[in-house]
Amino acid sequence: MTGQQLKNSILQMAVQGKLVPQDPNDEPASVLLARIRKEKEELIKAGKIKKEKKPSYIFRGADNLPYEKVGKNEPVCIADEVPFEIPESWEWVRWGTLSESIQYGYNAPAQENGRIKMVRISDIQDNSVMWETVPYCDIKEEEIDAYLLNPNDILFARTGGTVGKSYLVQEVPEEAIYAGYLIRTRYSDHLCPQYLKYFMESELYWSQLREGTIATAQPNCNGKTLGNMLVPIPPSYEQIRIVEKLNAIMAHVIEYGTAYSKSKHLNNIFPEQLKKSILQEVVQGKLVPQDPHDEPASILLERIRAEKKKLIDEGKIKKDKHESVIFRRDNSHYEKRGSEEVCIDDEIPFEIPENWTWCRLNELCKKIGAGSTPTGGKAVYVSDGVKFIRSQNVYNDGLRLNDIAYITEETNSKKSGSVVKAKDILLNITGGSIGRCAIVPDNFDIANVNQHVMIIRLINPAMRQWIHAILISEYIQNLIMDVQVGVSREGLSATKLMNFLIPLPPISEQERILKFYAKVSAQLISL
Repeated sequence: MTGQQLKNSILQMAVQGKLVPQDPNDEPASVLLARIRKEKEELIKAGKIKKEKKPSYIFRGADNLPYEKVGKNEPVCIADEVPFEIPESWEWVRWGTLSESIQYGYNAPAQENGRIKMVRISDIQDNSVMWETVPYCDIKEEEIDAYLLNPNDILFARTGGTVGKSYLVQEVPEEAIYAGYLIRTRYSDHLCPQYLKYFMESELYWSQLREGTIATAQPNCNGKTLGNMLVPIPPSYEQIRIVEKLNAIMAHVIEYGTAYSKSKHLNNIFPEQLKKSILQEVVQGKLVPQDPHDEPASILLERIRAEKKKLIDEGKIKKDKHESVIFRRDNSHYEKRGSEEVCIDDEIPFEIPENWTWCRLNELCKKIGAGSTPTGGKAVYVSDGVKFIRSQNVYNDGLRLNDIAYITEETNSKKSGSVVKAKDILLNITGGSIGRCAIVPDNFDIANVNQHVMIIRLINPAMRQWIHAILISEYIQNLIMDVQVGVSREGLSATKLMNFLIPLPPISEQERILKFYAKVSAQLISL
């Protein structure tokens, strides 16, 4: 149960007379309502309020069912309209019967300076008026009294996204009126204002409001709907007891709601956070035990270097002018680039097992490079042709092609450097999706890619699952965020990506790790 659901449940108990016990010594609500009617008659005679055209009077009939007499009409049974039973000492009444007035606010432009402050819907936040930012307006002196706010007035938002929200005026630090999108309701001093405010937070109130709200582009509710609402009224002293109980409970309800929201948030993010934590264990070699019979990663890396040299000699790829070789010496890490050897201990982010090795991502790749958008942009897209992959197609769990774009064979041939091949790794390098990474399936047709996506093509495609796991790990994701280029951090460059340090385990251990990680991930999804 959410905090709001708990609050709704408690308010429902309150308005049904189930929150506090009834006291047989309390004056019945029928006597209270008779006093309010008499008081209204006196105000009408004094010309202070207008007479209702069709006043409502609700009473229990001889059959113990509720009846309503409206104006001079004959009483009608309203048992179908009354939503629930209330205690014997309570009464049903229309809001309009309770109210001395239901009045729309004053329409005037908001100003920095003016005759008087004017409270708007936007000035009411969390059941309080932000008085320091309430604007002023100009109004004729003779009109002010009709719109003045007094303590215990209730304001009601009649239009827009906050329609139905109410505010009990508890203090007015300086003279103020209220704006046209608000309705003010005033009622007898014999009623407990906080009880009425709690009613306006209950589901009984909101359900009646929904029925009476005009369904337009800008939802709105008028004073007639408010005046026609059924309100369950307890005796005066019970109103006070209900309010005292609710005030004591609501502080705990707020605490519960906060705790529930935090708990729900933690439950929602727990699988993903745990997955990230496990992935960090993966990249540090802590997920599965090492096998001394595994061929060391250093030998795997030597084979990759040999294959890369062969590709260079055959003219299939270009030689790296600053080829990197990382090695251990005297229990430290060194990197040889050309003839220079430099200690890189301060670059090494964490310890890895003895039979693992560190290398730069570029050492493992035939190609690291971004695609490009064809001249003409979206205008070159066609309904069918060569798939054109964009950042919105790249996700950690794979490519999503439901909104794939297409380019022509001719356009594709002009973009040969952006051609994607099966088993490539694609990495988003700009925007809100930066860092998302997908493996191109083995059976993937020819495709092209735009400039927001980097193509990573490994010399040994058998390692693609491992490199993908490294790239989506928190270790690399943090690096990506740290090394974005430009003052406005517009993206990740190929040069930066090439130099990322990659922890490389033996190929057999890669397989064991990934198998175990896939099993754990499947279990987390089912949580």
